[in-house]
Amino acid sequence: MTGATPAVVSATLGATAFFSLATALKHRSAGHAPEMNGASRGSLARFVLATARHPLWLGGIGADVGGVLLQVVALHLGPLAVVQPLMITALLFSLVLNHKVARTRVSKREVTGGMVLVAALLGFLTVSGASSPRITGPLQPPDRLPAVVIGLASVLLATLCVLVARRLPRGGSAAMLGVAVGLTYASTAALIKSCSDVALSQGWIAVLSSWQLPLLVAAGAAGLLLSQLAFQAGPLRASLPAIATVDPLVSIALGVLVYDEHLRPGVGAVTGEAICLLVLCAAAIYLCMMRGVQEAAERATPQLADAYAG
Repeated sequence: MTGATPAVVSATLGATAFFSLATALKHRSAGHAPEMNGASRGSLARFVLATARHPLWLGGIGADVGGVLLQVVALHLGPLAVVQPLMITALLFSLVLNHKVARTRVSKREVTGGMVLVAALLGFLTVSGASSPRITGPLQPPDRLPAVVIGLASVLLATLCVLVARRLPRGGSAAMLGVAVGLTYASTAALIKSCSDVALSQGWIAVLSSWQLPLLVAAGAAGLLLSQLAFQAGPLRASLPAIATVDPLVSIALGVLVYDEHLRPGVGAVTGEAICLLVLCAAAIYLCMMRGVQEAAERATPQLADAYAG
């Protein structure tokens, strides 16, 4: 598993633990925010203000900060095609967290789903041999043109998802917003890696004047808003599968197209990679859709808030 060094894996798994806590806290806070009535500025402003003042949301942001710091380390050391697929293990952390706080047991079906997810993830990393580009000279950030083109395409697709979500019923709207969140998360991860590359090649001061930094801030803010809207639009079983699957798939594509990360070529390798990714996505969706996970999340929320505050 080239690129999946112990440091990269440790930093990524640590980030997923923080992000799992953040998701639980922010999902609960979304239930206390005023309902969005259409897309008026007043309605959006009320939603943003109520959300920004809610203690559970603030707690989620604190957990997000810890997760982002570890994600920066992971992306600085490892390729997108390794780090972002590993982030899907956040589903397992959420599963354990929800059952722990709700004082319920993990079911055999959940254990089976988790084992399949881990096996598919390990299978993809092994078959693909995901790696960073080989460095033969001074490190250079990725070419601006493909990065900008793909970034604009992600923005357009995310915007389209938001527009379509307005016309769908509750569950469909949450799922479509989840797709937008997944696209935004993948773009944010790519920009984090790009800022890290600038820092490594030119120094951290250069990051402050780089074109990547304002885009990173904008993408991060958009991800926070879209995720909160997705959580309010419906239950986690509607939005989380889309987020959990779109993010790693788009990140792998960005790693290959923008950062020259390499996956093994050949019919056999490509077929194996595709099968592993399909199984990985299926396992992720299965875990998200299970009633036990959802019921545990709903019951765990008040205790989770007390545990965090304490």
